[in-house]
Amino acid sequence: MCGIAGFVGQGNQEDLAKMILAIEYRGPDDRGFLWRDNVGLAQCRLSIIDLTPAGHQPMSNHRGDIWLAFNGEIYNFQELKSELERLGKYQFKSKSDTEVIIYLYEEFGESAFSKMDGMFALALYDFRLKKMILARDRLGKKPLYWGIFNETLIFGSELKAILAHRSSKKELNLESLNKYLLYDYVPTPQTIFKNIHKLEPATYLVWQGGRMEKKRFWQLSFSPSKINFKEAIGELERLIDNGVKERLMADVPLGIFLSGGIDSGAVAYFAQKNSVQKIKTFSIGFEESSFDESVYARKISDFLKTEHYHQVLTAKDSLDLIPNLADFIDEPLADPSVIPTYLLSKFTKNYVTVALGGDGGDELFAGYPTFQAEKLVGWYRKIPSPVRKLIIEKIINQLPASEKNFSWEFKLKKFLEGANQKNQYRHQDWLGSFDRPNREKLILPGVWRELKEKNEYEEIDGYFKESGGFDFNNQLLYLYLRTYLMDQVLVKVDRMSMSVALEVRAPFLDYQLVEFVSSLPFNYKLNGLTTKYIFKKLMADKLPSSIVNRAKKGFGVPLARWLKNELKDWCDEILAEAEIVKGGLFNFSFINKLKQDHFSGREDNHKKLWNLVIWQLWQNKWLRK
Repeated sequence: MCGIAGFVGQGNQEDLAKMILAIEYRGPDDRGFLWRDNVGLAQCRLSIIDLTPAGHQPMSNHRGDIWLAFNGEIYNFQELKSELERLGKYQFKSKSDTEVIIYLYEEFGESAFSKMDGMFALALYDFRLKKMILARDRLGKKPLYWGIFNETLIFGSELKAILAHRSSKKELNLESLNKYLLYDYVPTPQTIFKNIHKLEPATYLVWQGGRMEKKRFWQLSFSPSKINFKEAIGELERLIDNGVKERLMADVPLGIFLSGGIDSGAVAYFAQKNSVQKIKTFSIGFEESSFDESVYARKISDFLKTEHYHQVLTAKDSLDLIPNLADFIDEPLADPSVIPTYLLSKFTKNYVTVALGGDGGDELFAGYPTFQAEKLVGWYRKIPSPVRKLIIEKIINQLPASEKNFSWEFKLKKFLEGANQKNQYRHQDWLGSFDRPNREKLILPGVWRELKEKNEYEEIDGYFKESGGFDFNNQLLYLYLRTYLMDQVLVKVDRMSMSVALEVRAPFLDYQLVEFVSSLPFNYKLNGLTTKYIFKKLMADKLPSSIVNRAKKGFGVPLARWLKNELKDWCDEILAEAEIVKGGLFNFSFINKLKQDHFSGREDNHKKLWNLVIWQLWQNKWLRK
């Protein structure tokens, strides 16, 4: 795991050094550069496989005409290496997966990427063809940004690496801001800046002769399988077992994030099953009872007999971090769980260098409450409109605000926000912060005029078109994989873990497992109102029933209470009138009402306020510098 950066065209060694220095925390163990014929490649390395100098990057083939800077892990590299060795053409000098990629490309060209099973973002330069290739893994686990300025291709693992190159420009993309307010992040392929992009997953970009072309090397299908339920459970167990076993490969200490839910519990179960020693598990807890899951993490650990490490965090631990979040997030991301994710990563790094997590389980098996809500919408819409608007909605909107984690009041009001929305957009309104009516109130009229005719759902429309042959429920699962998981969950985990040089792997995102689960009938995943149905059946005899059958609970912090108490003055200052007016984007009177309604307890506006707070922190750090 590491960070990569580089360019083809204008620039020099100083630019290259600044770019990799901007993200050096991603790889503190080693640093390397290639500067040749207006081509720059740089890498900072977190050593995981082959800790010797032979694993140094950028790395080349034996002739020195193919060079690679690579971020990630290729889990099937040993099999690929054996395949190449049988050809009798390649001599390997290292034990790393990086070298295997180089010779895989030399042998198979651009089709090499479809042979790789893992998480990766890479930059490969072929001096024979004067061609740069950027490639990203199938599920978008590893980040890769790129932009073209002054006929120069510039790229990096994070946005800040590109901004460190002298040719790059910081120009706010208003359409991206509009989407951030809706999504809580900027969806791929856009970024918050004009002319800088995120490379799409399962895609490689070719830059040759001043021309750019992008190609897909994998596409997920939901073509239905005829497998019966019993056979499906058996195959599911085999694939999860294999996915976890592959991700235990490391030449450094390794552990498991243990949240107390079924996803991380399953990863811990299969990790312990495949380990001759006690595995290390890690969890954090909070003093606030409705946010603390430590008792469940401990229950899993005791059941599996893992070597468990636990830390209770105080409000001060979290509050001290919040003002500095923009240091880690160079593109606005309004997910409050970045806080516990960072604190868990920092705690875990004291003991191991690699951790396995449960990310992806909810997206594969329809585990979010929004999938239950989708079923309820159909029933709700059958109620006569006058009854809904004059009685039900009036009662729900008058419910007192609660500070509890995912309180009924919060969920019911969120349900109403999306209940009357178009089918394909409803889930985003449930997940995000500012729907269209609220954005029209928030954004100044002059700015809104530029945005009101734009389609803020264009990415969603694109994903629904891609998945047009699937039934609606599977289209929703595809949407979650391509939006919420990729652009919020995985970004959060990558930035927070890599800020402390911890590699996090996601067994549920093994692409063969993803393909198999996607082929299963939807009612294997959501049965009635039971989420993760087949997964829960699989784990019923492997984890305590109190874990398997627990309701979904997010990895949250008591933000609603903090914003009324410990963070109130700070929030008021960040969102002060002078600050909002200086930005020239938002209507302060609307923001002030959000604040006062929340501070007084009339409304729970913590999600909207947090979105705006993160924007202001990001703007002060990255836009106004």
